[in-house]
Amino acid sequence: MNVEAASPILLFDSGVGGLTVYDALRKVLPQAPVIYAADLAGLPYGTKTEAQIAARVSGLLGRMAERYQPRLACIACNTASTIALGMVRDVLEIPVVGTVPAIKPAAALTRSGTIGLVGTEATIRQAYVDDLESRFGNGTRLLRIAAPGLVEAAEAKLRGRAVDPALIADVHDRLAAMPGGEAIDTLVLACTHFPLLAKELAAAFGPQVTQVDGAEGIARRIADLLEGQDFASTGPDRFLVTGPLAGAAGLEAALTARGFGPAEAF
Repeated sequence: MNVEAASPILLFDSGVGGLTVYDALRKVLPQAPVIYAADLAGLPYGTKTEAQIAARVSGLLGRMAERYQPRLACIACNTASTIALGMVRDVLEIPVVGTVPAIKPAAALTRSGTIGLVGTEATIRQAYVDDLESRFGNGTRLLRIAAPGLVEAAEAKLRGRAVDPALIADVHDRLAAMPGGEAIDTLVLACTHFPLLAKELAAAFGPQVTQVDGAEGIARRIADLLEGQDFASTGPDRFLVTGPLAGAAGLEAALTARGFGPAEAF
């Protein structure tokens, strides 16, 4: 397939969580032009129904692909990927990379055999996650909880606001209270927002618990799929938001640090 050198990679998320994937992607493909799309008008996804998420994500990505002609799309959101990845692949005629909970690497890392998984309400109830556990869990015990409040906390942190320690403590306490929870030594961050809170989670869980997320694996997958292609940037990477542009207020420092231009409305 002949691809224009200026053709972007489209990274899509419900909010700013996918910037953790963007950061990993920059390490392996520093020259690739990227358009990041944050569906702030649809945030949060975790409280929506499967039908709502599937319709919204496939509709938005279809329109974005038509408008921006990306060479590849990445759904940098666990909730959207576990629900809508197949539908989006049916709609788009370009490679589509999804984000799934990092159960396989966690199973390889754990020493105690007990893994904690923190995600949104929609992610942790998916049969997709059950399937990942049965295929890659390798006999480990997987304890899952929903922590929707962490999405909001991560969004706020990237805008320079303080994270409520009680939110983080609640995640730790609920996992620890589950049967076998005291043995957790590996924590799967099954939402791309959650690595933005890595420092706070590490303080709550202690140094004996290793955090695992999928960002580096996704970045490697994108790089593999685009191997041999030419890249030519025509300026700063673009950061798009759905809904009012005011939704991006407070993100200026985080976007500038990553080399984005000013936020734009989609």
